[in-house]
Amino acid sequence: ALPISLRLEFYEIDELKKIITRLAVILGAQIEENGAIEIATRSRGTPRIAGRIIRRVWDFALVESGGIITKEVADKALIRLGVDALGLDDMDRKYLKSIAEFYNGGPVGVETIAAVLAEQRDTVEEVIEPYLMQIGFIQRTPRGRVVTDQVYEYLGLK
Repeated sequence: ALPISLRLEFYEIDELKKIITRLAVILGAQIEENGAIEIATRSRGTPRIAGRIIRRVWDFALVESGGIITKEVADKALIRLGVDALGLDDMDRKYLKSIAEFYNGGPVGVETIAAVLAEQRDTVEEVIEPYLMQIGFIQRTPRGRVVTDQVYEYLGLK
């Protein structure tokens, strides 16, 4: 039997918006379209992350806005959760900062990055790096990981 080669793609914002809206119905939450879009744009193209975020945002909305998830409520909740406008969290920023500041932009090996982050190599390669590569923040080279110029601007570094 021949192996089947599959390539997984990140979801588009519109696809995630539909998933988030459906999750809101299942949760019994009210969500405005702009709230769903805000969550979708910060979900890293991944439905699992969108599901985790909507549950946290809904908890926040129950306290802040009577349970209605608006763009403003989603933004405030995500800022409190440490998720920025690009969908990057504290671990992503720590990853980028460690390469940019400690290793002069790279190249640096994945084992070293994993040690700095106190994470497993698999977590770094399968959870943190794919989205950072997708948005053009890092490159994998034969000598190790390298951050792009965009990272310095994002982090406010020279």
